[in-house]
Amino acid sequence: MSGELSRAASVIRRGGVVAYATEYCFGLGCDPMNRPAVLRLLRIKRRPTQKGLILIAANVGQLAPYVDEIPAAVLATWPGPHTWLLEPRDGVPGWITGEHARIAVRVTAHAQAAALCKTVGMAIVSTSANRAGAEPTRRFRDTVHRFHGQVDYVLPGRVGDAPAPTPIRDAVTGELIRTG
Repeated sequence: MSGELSRAASVIRRGGVVAYATEYCFGLGCDPMNRPAVLRLLRIKRRPTQKGLILIAANVGQLAPYVDEIPAAVLATWPGPHTWLLEPRDGVPGWITGEHARIAVRVTAHAQAAALCKTVGMAIVSTSANRAGAEPTRRFRDTVHRFHGQVDYVLPGRVGDAPAPTPIRDAVTGELIRTG
């Protein structure tokens, strides 16, 4: 598996788009600071830029380029299937936050997704492997079939046992934005 992780990490570092397993479904990911990669990922998904994207990380340190402060209540839920909206650092690109004032981030507990972040050495984009309005893929074979020729690599793996996408909560207001 380490060879496959290395390959996926290399694709991300070179500006490519990969599909990989997460807590609930397969996700599409790339380097969040690579504008052409993010815009390509959004085209593949047919997702408008203004919706914003989630970033996942293997550890809190990988989120340092994107957020200054992480409240203790947020830290207590990680690693785990909890996505939080936090105040972004100055300079976080609009292609990540979209039209939102906050950035969506998660320290994942999915072993392979965390290993991918560790191997690539950064937080990565994590958006469901689907086109806007369609169900996300939950199996490797389905992901390969749906995105063949569109993504640069599909990392073999299995999704976690989460029954739904991760809940998203605003860490400033406490508002639940998306239920799990």
